[in-house]
Amino acid sequence: MANAEHSGRPAGAFGATAVGATRARLHAARLGLWAVAAVLAVRQVAVVLSTPRGERLTDLETWVGQNGVLHVKGSLYDSTRFTGTPFGGLVLKPLTRAAEQALGWGWTFGSLLLVVALGLVAARALPEPVTRRASLLAAPVAISLLMLSLPVRNALWLGQTSILPVLLVLCGCFVARGERTSGVLIGVAAAFQPTVLLFAPLLWFTGRRRAALSTGLTFLACTLLAWAAMPHDSYTYWVHHMAGTGLGGKADDLANQSLHGALLRLGLSGPLEIGLFLALGAAVAVLGVRRAVLYARDGQLLLAVAITGCAAIAVSPTTWQHQLLWVLLAVVGRVGRRASDRLVWPVAVVLVMTLPARMMLPNMAALYPLRDNVVLLAALAAATVVPFLSRTSPYFYRPVPTEYAEQPPARWRRVPLVPFLRRVLTRPNLLLELLLIRVTYAAYQQVRLAATGGTNSGGRARAEAHGHQVLDIERFLHIDVEHWANHAVVKVDWLRNFFDFYYESFHFVVPLSVLALLYWRRPVDYRWARSALGFATLLALVGFWLYPLAPPRLMPHLGIIDTVHGVQDFSQPDYGTLTALTNQYAAMPSLHFGWSLWCGLVIAIVAPKWWMKALGLLHPLFTVSAIVATGNHWVLDAVGGAVVVAAGFALTYALQGPRGRMTSTPAAREEDAARPLEPERERAAGA
Repeated sequence: MANAEHSGRPAGAFGATAVGATRARLHAARLGLWAVAAVLAVRQVAVVLSTPRGERLTDLETWVGQNGVLHVKGSLYDSTRFTGTPFGGLVLKPLTRAAEQALGWGWTFGSLLLVVALGLVAARALPEPVTRRASLLAAPVAISLLMLSLPVRNALWLGQTSILPVLLVLCGCFVARGERTSGVLIGVAAAFQPTVLLFAPLLWFTGRRRAALSTGLTFLACTLLAWAAMPHDSYTYWVHHMAGTGLGGKADDLANQSLHGALLRLGLSGPLEIGLFLALGAAVAVLGVRRAVLYARDGQLLLAVAITGCAAIAVSPTTWQHQLLWVLLAVVGRVGRRASDRLVWPVAVVLVMTLPARMMLPNMAALYPLRDNVVLLAALAAATVVPFLSRTSPYFYRPVPTEYAEQPPARWRRVPLVPFLRRVLTRPNLLLELLLIRVTYAAYQQVRLAATGGTNSGGRARAEAHGHQVLDIERFLHIDVEHWANHAVVKVDWLRNFFDFYYESFHFVVPLSVLALLYWRRPVDYRWARSALGFATLLALVGFWLYPLAPPRLMPHLGIIDTVHGVQDFSQPDYGTLTALTNQYAAMPSLHFGWSLWCGLVIAIVAPKWWMKALGLLHPLFTVSAIVATGNHWVLDAVGGAVVVAAGFALTYALQGPRGRMTSTPAAREEDAARPLEPERERAAGA
């Protein structure tokens, strides 16, 4: 009030200004998110329409005859591409009157409109109360996630109808007025995808019995209509193939993410597999519907719909990739009492639904059962075991807040540049951390390989030319010691074996060990060190992309001996390709040295004893000796590694500020405050 009086302005003006600024930021964020959604939509359409004919919309070949004339002769299921119900074929048959090109364009843009409508309905279905920010930003975020998801991308690419049943169910639950209309929409969806009938018990047990009856009657009417119009196709689908089982690809294919497919991939077959599938399917259906009813009564109807859809995925005999969209809807569930744990479930769902399974788990035989069924496991988890919070829980709207360390003062006024990235005292969630590290490393591998155009031989000439440039610079600086060091080490067997072992063994072991120790003992330092390492690796990827460089061992005229990999066959044009999964010309900067230098610096900064600091600094010294002596890197590669590590620490400082100090909990601070009084009490007691 005093400030208002001195300035001559009413106090309400400041509040209005703050509200106006908040609205402006919210409006800008909303426009930005809609722009992102539009870009993703345009990209998906461009990818589909720019693909040559015969490679896109392949599932529409059922409707394409010779010379592009659209017609259907014989059974719908003569084509191995069509796996839908006879009712779906009946609805799609009018497409035979369209031209092939018009069909492709119309199908693509029509599917795009369905995705937009699905995102808008899903955003509208968020449980009340919804904040203004959430209501404004939910729609573009939902559409963007749908555009990125593998089921939508797969449906757009193949020309599938899998988006339509999901949209019909959501419209029946959240848009339709009246239970009969709702049931009709869900019944039509079930006529396209029979396992959608699992929604009928959900409607029945939540008190919407007219809708449940309408669902069953509509499904029966649509199926009988299709049987009357196409009796042979209906017999093929419902009787010969038992509700579509066996149509399309093999049931044990990785694309079939159902319990039936998973059991077949595990080696089960025959009556044992069928009996186990029926028993597990019944258990999942009962438990999933029961959980869905509880959350529907709790007011989380969208989550209930997602849980029921996930149960339908599991119990279906075949659930192809384009039919897995129900899992993405489960992202609305809230899990965890702590605010720091809230991101685990949504991040896991988004990653599972947008990235290939091989990026989620390492390429290890022991993990193949998990990797091959990762989407099914996510659906089963959502349907049966994930402890989604009830709205009556005190943690639903107000989770346990995160503890933050006090931000130490910075030397420059504009540091940190991102002030909301405060230092968290508690450890990050281990599952989320491991998941993000794995996905980041998989992306790193992909970008590293793509730096040569996707093949090692593609960038060989350019990489060797850069190798000559580096060698000329080293000769000018009189640091071209690679040949001398390599041949000196080769003459001493124990030294050669030591450097070979060090090069192969410590590159991943030491950084992972440092991260693990920091995570367990010093979580604040863990976040700081992890950020610096991430920035350094990202900058290294830019170097790989812009400056592919052949290491000394892959330049035959230099006479460098490859002590680690053995003699290369230089008569082959792709002699540098030791494996198809790595880029042999990603030498500048050297992450072998960069990561070791990061380890040494972190240990030197964090370690409490001088001998620990010295031991940590020995690691980059041994590493730079190993990479040069074995012929795997130039000296300047190590310099490049040091540059990106220094830049990584600098970016961390600029964005987040100085390294946070570990502060104590409130109870510990009270104990520390009382500690100076203890000597006084002891002296008083002695007196």
